[in-house]
Parts: sequence; C-alpha cells; structure tokens
Amino acid sequence: MKKIIINGGRPLKGEVTISGAKNSVVALIPATILADEIVTLDGVPDISDVASLIDIMILMGAKVERDGETLVIDPRGVQDMPMPFGKINSLRASYYFYGSLLGRYGQATVGLPGGCDLGPRPIDLHLKAFEAMGAKMTMDGSSMNLSTNGERLRGTAIYMDTVSVGATINTILAAVKAEGRTVIENAAREPEIIDVATLLNNMGAHIRGAGTDIITIEGVDYLHGTRHQVIPDRIEAGTYIALAAAVGEGIQINNVLYEHLESFIAKLEEMGVRMTISEDSVFVEKQENLKAVHIKTSPYPGFATDLQQPLTPLLLTANGKGSIVDTIYQKRVNHVAELMRMGATIETVSDRIVYQGPNQLTGAPVKATDLRAGAALVIAGLMAQGKTEITNVEFILRGYSHIIEKLQQLGADIKLIGEA
Repeated sequence: MKKIIINGGRPLKGEVTISGAKNSVVALIPATILADEIVTLDGVPDISDVASLIDIMILMGAKVERDGETLVIDPRGVQDMPMPFGKINSLRASYYFYGSLLGRYGQATVGLPGGCDLGPRPIDLHLKAFEAMGAKMTMDGSSMNLSTNGERLRGTAIYMDTVSVGATINTILAAVKAEGRTVIENAAREPEIIDVATLLNNMGAHIRGAGTDIITIEGVDYLHGTRHQVIPDRIEAGTYIALAAAVGEGIQINNVLYEHLESFIAKLEEMGVRMTISEDSVFVEKQENLKAVHIKTSPYPGFATDLQQPLTPLLLTANGKGSIVDTIYQKRVNHVAELMRMGATIETVSDRIVYQGPNQLTGAPVKATDLRAGAALVIAGLMAQGKTEITNVEFILRGYSHIIEKLQQLGADIKLIGEA
C-alpha cells in the first residue's frame, strides 16, 4: 500500500507551476476518437486518470505516443468494442466514451463509471440527451449498451434539467457528427467545456456558445487533426493558493488563469488573505489574522465544489466561526472526520460543515476518502505539528500531477512510500 508521510510545521516558500486541467483532459482524450486524423495534446498532466485513459485508448486500437506533457493520438484504428471493466470502474470520466463512440459509430458498450464516492451522481441527463438524439439503451450486467441501430444520430433541442458539466460535454461529443443542429439549453458554463469545444472546433466542428447556457452544434461529416494546449487546472491552482496561504512564507503559483478562479479568490480576500495577482500567476504572502467566512458552492462561475475541501484546512487557521454548504455534492464531507483526528474544531451538522478557529493541528494517521479530501489532508499535514501518515493516496494521484515533487521544491518534508 502506498502512503504519504509528512513531517509538518515547516514554512514553505518558492514557486510552483500548475499543470494542465484534469477535468479537461479526461474529456479531451475521449474526444479525439471523433477525429479522422492525428491529434496532439500539449500540457497533459501526469496523473493516474490520464494513464488509465491512455490504456483504454490503446486497447481500443488507437496509437498513443507520450513525451512528457505531450500526447500524440492517432484514433484511426479505434474499434467499437466493450470497454475494459477494471479501467472503467476506477474512472468517473469514462462516461465521455459514450458520447465519442456514439458520435463515431452510432453505438457504445461501456461499463458503469467509477471514481470518487461523493454520493449520487446519476448519468440520467446523459442518457436523456442520447435518447433524444435517437439512441436506445439496454443493460447487460454491469455494462450499458447504447445504439442507433445503424442510423446516424440526429440533432435536436435538449434541455438539461439540472446544470451538469459531464452531461453538457457528453452531449457535445455525440452531437458533433450528428445529422443537423443540436441545441443544448441550461448548459453548464465551466472553462473545461470551452476547452473541449475549442479542441473540436479546431478539428472542424461547428460549436457556438460554449461558456454560456445555450450551446449550438451543427453536425459535420469529417474532423481533421489539430494541436491543442490544455488549459491550466483551476482546481490545482486553487489548492496551491490555499496551501500557500496556510503554510507559506511567500509562494508564487505560476500558470494560473485568474478569470477561472474569481469566486474562490474573492472568498480568500474576504478572509483577509494578502496576495498579488498578475497576468498568469498569483503571489501569496505570509498570512496572519485571517477571518472566518461562510462558503456555499454553486455551479460555475460560483464557488467550485472541488475547492471546498482543499480550502478547509486554511479555514481552520481563521478567527471565529464559519460554515461550508455544498449544494453540488451534499455528502462531500468525508474530510471532516479525518481533520477531527488531527484536532480540528469542526463537525458536520445535516450535511453542513461548521468550524471554529484558529486551530493548531497535530499529525495523525488519516485516510483520503476521495481526490479533493486527499488534497485537504496533505495541506492539513503540512500545517500540523508532528508526523501525518495518509493512506488511500491513489485518490490523490488521480488528480495532482507530481504533487510530492512540487511540494518538496517548496521545502516540504513529504515523501511517497510503498507499492501500489
């Protein structure tokens, strides 16, 4: 079993560079299946989710070459075949293969997706969109089969009952080669959706309105190759900004797009965090006398659900009482019990997190229950006095590229030990 060992209480300083966006690349890689030529992706993060996607693509017949942060994908040999259950079951974003395979072949057989356990995350919206475009669904054990019975998907008007990033992207993927026009209303607006639409448009797709709540796709017959730069990971950026405010003595975070983090940075400013924002970087000063705040997550451009857990350790340093309400994943509270093991004054009251600070954390054995909870425990371990041992670190490695090396360069006493 792999573990992360942290000897905390050491101030950190220096620079760190943010990698490409996990939540983009897990859709961009399946999107290349739609291409009729070679596609190159730059800025691909070195995370286990990407490794799983590459394995799946190769098993399907694609040729994939990796050189550092660059992926060269030749999808022309991809065959419509059932997806390998083991890889799919560990990867929530595997559902993007539904849209890509439907768009290319008119059918897809994929195991039910896995990923972090954050409570119900139904794919009903995805299926509703596919069915509206002419696909039929059947279940075979743990696999789902979607088929158009040899016909081309057809464009139509689709209204999303709730705002969903995954369903919005999947519908775009299916619609790009559909016959006619597809209009998605109440679409999600996240930057990762714009990133996927940019890739597809550079391949010859006709997508308008990405980043707004109405997206229009005119179907095309052919998508050529292109080269695409993945956007910076706004969740990784927010994680390191929170870390810098919690334990830093002057840390610069590079490759940051401020406009993707406005609501997060506004909440830090409300706390009294001192930082200097430049065109593509944020410098975070050493902090003192922070103020407790109340946080409520909401769809973009609101406060991101993925950032409430990494921010929690910083909140524990603030003066006063505060709360966190996650309207996206109400059950995203598993980090609370682990922080309590470290001495935090924090509890969950009816899915609402309530905390009081300031706190001095103490190192303890803790367990990462999901990706962003794991990031919270890393920050807490760096803040704490003594040794913190984190297990279930596979969750952390799913989404944070070279996290151990990046923290060591800032001066952290942190190491990864053991075997998978």
